[in-house]
Amino acid sequence: MRLPKDFIMGGATAAYQCEGESKAHGKGRVAWDDYLEKQGWFSPDPASDFYHKYPVDLDLCKQFGVNGIRISIAWSRIFPTGEGEVNQEGVDFYHAMFKKCRENGVEPFITLHHFDTPNELHKNGDFLNPHTIDCYERYAKFCFEEFKDDIRYWFTFNEIWPVSSGQYITGTFPPGEKYDVVKTVESMHNMMVAHARAVIAFEEGGYEGQIGIIHSLETKYPYDEKKPGDVLAAEREDALTNQFLLDATFLGYYSENTLKHINFLYELENKTFAPKEEDMELLKKAAACNDYLGINYYQSHFVQEYNGESQIHHNGTGAKGTSVYRLKGISEHMFKEGIDRTDWDWLIYPEGLYDQIMRIKKQYPNYKAIYITENGMGYKDDFKDSTVDDEPRIDYIKRHLQWIAKAIEGGANVKGYFVWSLMDMFSWSNGYNKRYGLFYIDFETQERYPKKSAYWYKEVSETKEV
Repeated sequence: MRLPKDFIMGGATAAYQCEGESKAHGKGRVAWDDYLEKQGWFSPDPASDFYHKYPVDLDLCKQFGVNGIRISIAWSRIFPTGEGEVNQEGVDFYHAMFKKCRENGVEPFITLHHFDTPNELHKNGDFLNPHTIDCYERYAKFCFEEFKDDIRYWFTFNEIWPVSSGQYITGTFPPGEKYDVVKTVESMHNMMVAHARAVIAFEEGGYEGQIGIIHSLETKYPYDEKKPGDVLAAEREDALTNQFLLDATFLGYYSENTLKHINFLYELENKTFAPKEEDMELLKKAAACNDYLGINYYQSHFVQEYNGESQIHHNGTGAKGTSVYRLKGISEHMFKEGIDRTDWDWLIYPEGLYDQIMRIKKQYPNYKAIYITENGMGYKDDFKDSTVDDEPRIDYIKRHLQWIAKAIEGGANVKGYFVWSLMDMFSWSNGYNKRYGLFYIDFETQERYPKKSAYWYKEVSETKEV
């Protein structure tokens, strides 16, 4: 199968996961700093030392056909407390790095928020606090103006559902709360309002370039299609994790079907979902300004009806078969016979990505373009003879690219693919034992080594054949 000639073959990164220097050069603290220090598990320093090594990494991009790179700006490297005085050293770092992207022929796609709200704002409620929305808008406006000559492609947020649910449902993100669906919905809604304010500011500022948002979409299938309870569970979980955010992005309001499920979940807590009218007006205005959607896709879920007490165990070590996900009134995740999964219990199901792409094309026909902004396989790489023979990763990426090509043949406007990740990096809840990169990092020496997948990716980039 073939991909379009102008299809971006990119690599994805995130500031906190690759830069290192997490509390140096004027950078302010983020909630993850306190959280990781308290747990005593992992340190984000030096990560991949992208702060110093970005010329090496961008040269590798040039050598291996990676013509686009997802980079996030660390909010607290620009505004150490999230607001107030600007850290000029941080601004200069990003200018220099963006310049190096251009020199290497690598298009930078910039994410403004990738799980790293400055700590002073996070500890006061993060996006549950309207003040954080105000600060985010000012930060976004600053970046649009400061980097207007450097950047043509912007994303406001990365993965609103995972960050909100990680904070308030699974407890895997700071502040580590669990099973609070109401807080999760409120956080998601407020982040969408912040997105809307940034998109409107970009539009009204008359900046050249384009802007959109990244959602992590996981297709939900009933475990038993013949059981009405399982069908309802899949629909309800989809409404919470996917449709709520897609409605806000493309419709500018929450559809009747979405509200039916959200209100049911609120009623379980004797509460009512009642967004402010002025917020909904912002969502409506922004819906017409989105230039594209970024989709992060790793897996799908097969779910069955569940009404017991919530119980979640996150497999953060690669101990296959240990994951548990049961959310009261919503669903239980099941392993489907015949579908393989990674050591971290993530189902390998590329058809789910195709289904999401085609779902957007059909359900939200006003969408303009799609980028697959993250997709890849976490793997326990075996480093031998200065490389990694990662055939399972090649197979994973190849199968997903083939289903993307099928979606394009079916009329979907998919413009590019960014493998997660460009190089091995720090992982939020897995530390350094879960590797995704095309390039192996020796975290002791910070040397880079191309994996077998890097050579395969280069060939695909050059031929567009999968």
